Amino acid sequence: MEHLEIERKFLVKSEAYKEEANNQTRIVQGFLNTHPERTVRVRIKGDKAFLTVKGMSNASGTTRFEWEMEIAVPEAINLIDLCEEVILEKIRYKVPSGDHIFEVDEFLGENKGLVVAEIELDHEDEPFEKPVWLGKEVTGEVQYYNSQLSKKPFKIW
Repeated sequence: MEHLEIERKFLVKSEAYKEEANNQTRIVQGFLNTHPERTVRVRIKGDKAFLTVKGMSNASGTTRFEWEMEIAVPEAINLIDLCEEVILEKIRYKVPSGDHIFEVDEFLGENKGLVVAEIELDHEDEPFEKPVWLGKEVTGEVQYYNSQLSKKPFKIW
């Protein structure tokens, strides 16, 4: 399935999101390609797996092309063995906020200590409620892209 992904990304300043979350899932993912113009990601999310291709972000960092297809978990495990450098591990919390849902990623392993919240929007200037635990906006800041965290993990910043 392909679409334009419009999202904003924020740091998280407290663990209050955990009390508001209605779902949490463990995610393991790696990158087959992290070229700035395109990334190819393999992700195991709970008991499902996906292959995702993302295009380059626009100037504001909010919008980019995304194509994703579900694949079999054993295939994903084999593909992760071919991925670049650091494999990302995280717990994703789904947190309702007004008419939207924030996905809050608590990173593990090489990126332990980093907690980032993303919100998908229908258009770039769409208003949304900002929960009290939401911190500084980091939309478009390349070091927070998952593809870059796999190359330069948070623990060495």
